[in-house]
Amino acid sequence: MDSQKDKNQRRLRRKYEIRKTVIGTTERPRLSVFRSNKQIYCQIINDATGATLASASSLCKEAREALKGKGGNRQAAAFVGKLIAERARQAGIAKVVFDRNGYQFHGRVKMLAEEARKSGLFF
Repeated sequence: MDSQKDKNQRRLRRKYEIRKTVIGTTERPRLSVFRSNKQIYCQIINDATGATLASASSLCKEAREALKGKGGNRQAAAFVGKLIAERARQAGIAKVVFDRNGYQFHGRVKMLAEEARKSGLFF
C-alpha cells in the first residue's frame, strides 16, 4: 500500500512543478485533465478569474449513452476529447494550454489530447 502512496506523491510533485509554468489566461485558458481508474475528466479553466469555462467527462450524459458504462478506456478518452473541443467551441475558445496534471503523456491522456486537437482545439 505504501508504494501506491509514494506513486501518488510523486505525481503530485510533478503536478506542482508543471503548474508553476502552465497558467491559464483569458486568451489561452488551461485544459486540465484528471484520470481515475474508471473515468476521465477535463476542464477548461481561466486561472486569472478562477472560473471553469467548459468541462467534460466520461460521466456526462452524452458520454454515458455513447460509451455504455466503459469510461476508463482509450475510446472513452477520445470521446471526451471530442466533447471538450465541441464545448470549447461553443464557449468561444479556440486556443488552450494543456495541463496533463502530472500524468504521463501516454495512453488515455494522449488520446484525449489528440482528439481535442483533431476536433479543432489548438494547443
